[in-house]
Amino acid sequence: MMENVSQEIEKLRDEMVNALVELIRIPAISPDYGYEGEYDKAQKLLEIIKDWPFDKVEVYNAPDERAKNGVRPNILAYYYGEKGEESRRLWILAHLDVVPPGDLSKWTVTEPFKPVVKDGKVYGRGSEDNGQSLVAGLYAVKAMMNLGIRPKRTIILAFVSDEETGSKYGIEWLMREHPELFRKDDLVLVPDGGNEDGTFIEVAEKSILWMRIKVRGKQVHASMPEKGLNAHRIALDYAYHLDRLLHEKYNAEDELFDPPVSTFEPTMVRNPADSPNIAPGEHELVFDCRILPEYSLDEVLEDARKLAEEVKERYRKESLPEITLEIIQRLDAPEPTDPNSEIVRLLKKALKDLRGKEAKVGGIGGGTFAAYFRKLGIPAVVWATLDELAHQPNEYAKIDNLVEDAKVMAALALL
Repeated sequence: MMENVSQEIEKLRDEMVNALVELIRIPAISPDYGYEGEYDKAQKLLEIIKDWPFDKVEVYNAPDERAKNGVRPNILAYYYGEKGEESRRLWILAHLDVVPPGDLSKWTVTEPFKPVVKDGKVYGRGSEDNGQSLVAGLYAVKAMMNLGIRPKRTIILAFVSDEETGSKYGIEWLMREHPELFRKDDLVLVPDGGNEDGTFIEVAEKSILWMRIKVRGKQVHASMPEKGLNAHRIALDYAYHLDRLLHEKYNAEDELFDPPVSTFEPTMVRNPADSPNIAPGEHELVFDCRILPEYSLDEVLEDARKLAEEVKERYRKESLPEITLEIIQRLDAPEPTDPNSEIVRLLKKALKDLRGKEAKVGGIGGGTFAAYFRKLGIPAVVWATLDELAHQPNEYAKIDNLVEDAKVMAALALL
């Protein structure tokens, strides 16, 4: 049976590429970045599958007044297994949203939302992250539909919003507002991470903490610094000492992860100074922290706040400066998926049968949907075959990866 499904997927290769191209054309970028969100892309996806014989297609719209039509759509498409609604269920989750294109001058193959097929690759923003896996999941199911095959397990294809900016309107919202959708015995594949030969299965993630630090001083002409309080200098002082403190205190290593250490990266800065001779009165900076599960995020935050008080005292002028911490995103790492769990064993077997390769398990610093399932006690794995071009200029998806990953996804439902 698996051989027949694999052959059918091969026949669908061109259709898969065309679907991916159509989806890339639509810039489904979060309102957090000033865009309209995922509505148009969700409509295109529904248009693509409107005549497919899914047993059930549900749309759950998370309200967000900033987005087009005030919603962030989440789509669930069900293809029942051989025992109908009683079949054990396999979730395959992809996200509709993509990140902004970044520096357009760095896009040398094509413009971000004008996809190009070239040298066995599909170029465009969102091609690899997460368009490749979105389309692979779709056509794993379509191949079975075309052959009239009911898999051993019901497949739930989930296409959700807001993965790139925290999942507040995506999987987190679904789990909070519709807990009846999820079962403890579900199997979960999140095809949103991996390596170039498809041999890495992610079973654990670090905790995530994004902190925005806001410093308020007093703006002044740069030639008379004594009359003000340079927020930029204070922020530099704070950032330097915070970076040093975090790296020195939280320095454990865990070889399950790559990299094996906690990471603390200053990523963004902003202040209103628009002239070389202005010492700004405000300054913001952001730290992206990916922290090994053995450490408490509360302790990290407490250390950051204590340091803020120390720095404030060094520069004290009456009631200034002010240093405040804002949590942009926080995700405390759940217990890892058991490396011997059923979903891991099935995926290893599929990769061995289809590709003749032995897969290894490990952990990552990036955050995925899998963490939300693990918090519910549902084993989840992250896997795909990727060149890891996500968020980069000239992002692409290899067509061979698109096709071969669809075969693995089908195998998970059939084995």
